[in-house]
Amino acid sequence: MSKKIFASLIAAAGIAAISTPAFAQSADWQRTVAKLVASKQTYPRAAQMRGDEGTAKVKLTVSADGSVANVELVAPSGSSVLDREALALPAKVGKFPAPAGGPASVVLPLTWKLM
Repeated sequence: MSKKIFASLIAAAGIAAISTPAFAQSADWQRTVAKLVASKQTYPRAAQMRGDEGTAKVKLTVSADGSVANVELVAPSGSSVLDREALALPAKVGKFPAPAGGPASVVLPLTWKLM
């Protein structure tokens, strides 16, 4: 395939932190979570073949021990293949750094673009 493929997670600018019950998570924790998810992001072959592009936003909830408590699609990409990949990414990371102050959520925009 002659097209270059670009899969990126918009880390700092696009992260919208959701507060824990009593504490907001640090920007450093949010960036770390975003980088870990980005490190597992790939471009699904089926999406490449169909020319699917888009940005999906997922809300990731991390338990006090750093395990994934929940992943929810809050804004679809327009591609069911990319949406499924977005929902699967946090599980590929496994454990995250434990959030200070207990369970925490973060919204991550995940972008796939064919170049």
